[in-house]
Amino acid sequence: MKVSALTLLASAATATAVFSCNSPASHSSDKDSTTTKTDTGKAAAYLSQPLVSHIYTADPSAHVFNNRIYIYPSHDTATGIPEDDLGSHFDMKDFHILSMDSVGGKVTDHGVALSVKDIPWAGRQLWAPDAAFANNTYYLYFPVKDKQDIFHIGVATSSKPEGPFTPAKEPIKGSYSIDPCVFKDDDGKFYMYFGGIWGGQLQRWNNNKYDSTKGNRQPEEAAILPRVAKLTADMTSYDGPVKELLLTDEKGTPYKEKDNSKRFFEAAWMHKYNGKYYFSYSTGDTHNICYAIGDNPYGPFRYQGVILNPVEGWTSHHSIVEKDGKWYLFYHDVQLSGKTYLRNVKATELHYNADGTIQTITARK
Repeated sequence: MKVSALTLLASAATATAVFSCNSPASHSSDKDSTTTKTDTGKAAAYLSQPLVSHIYTADPSAHVFNNRIYIYPSHDTATGIPEDDLGSHFDMKDFHILSMDSVGGKVTDHGVALSVKDIPWAGRQLWAPDAAFANNTYYLYFPVKDKQDIFHIGVATSSKPEGPFTPAKEPIKGSYSIDPCVFKDDDGKFYMYFGGIWGGQLQRWNNNKYDSTKGNRQPEEAAILPRVAKLTADMTSYDGPVKELLLTDEKGTPYKEKDNSKRFFEAAWMHKYNGKYYFSYSTGDTHNICYAIGDNPYGPFRYQGVILNPVEGWTSHHSIVEKDGKWYLFYHDVQLSGKTYLRNVKATELHYNADGTIQTITARK
């Protein structure tokens, strides 16, 4: 739904006063205090409550470091930019990292971990990040448009999982598009999965070459595939060329663009369960979080089903992590604001069936 610039500017003023980014370096919240800031009746309609309510957050990438859950989300603010299909209104300026000992426990906001103004090559739009730990260092991976308005993926480092992070002077060579997910396999090797069509610009990249004239695929054309690249030991570059990740239907047939309830759009995530690789993603304009299973990190991956039914709000983006023998899905919706561009992150337990399939979650009762 389009909203007027006047409405967005009014929202920006409210957000500046109430949800200022210039909050204390560490802010704690618990589930009960978050719930009390929303209408009781409305809150009861949701499976889970927002992890924090003093800022807007989205696209949560969750990891367990030092036996604590760290969440690396986008930081939404009301920018005053009109909504469009390219996501121009998602003009994030910085990242806040959240952490908690357990799902349902007290959440800490560690303050600004990285700002777009501190990234030498960045132009605008600091979109969904991810993180990894190796070499006694924490790595933060992030997409941002360069000064020519082309998305690339950058990397920043820190000695602490909550940052602050120091960005490299240039983006990762050969990187492009959005939504990096960094996965560590059992053998210690790391892989980056990424990509997003429409505003994420993946449709402009073919054979790893950029063509600004390329538009979205037509219904009968082959669907655009997500990308994967192995990382070098220093975690700051690709060990070889970026590859397409083959995603097929239940019968092994590659998708066409028209198969938009199952084909890839954005929000790649990889995890491993009982020796199998689970690639999950958002279908974008049909708002499902789906998953496919493969036997190695490069695929192919065969579709299995829906993990998360459409949430309230236009976008859907998730992560999956294990903690203390339980699996959790982190996701977002717009319970706090009711606005597509002002989202809030949540978490709920994830359950597997005996055959390894995942039970579908509905986030709103």
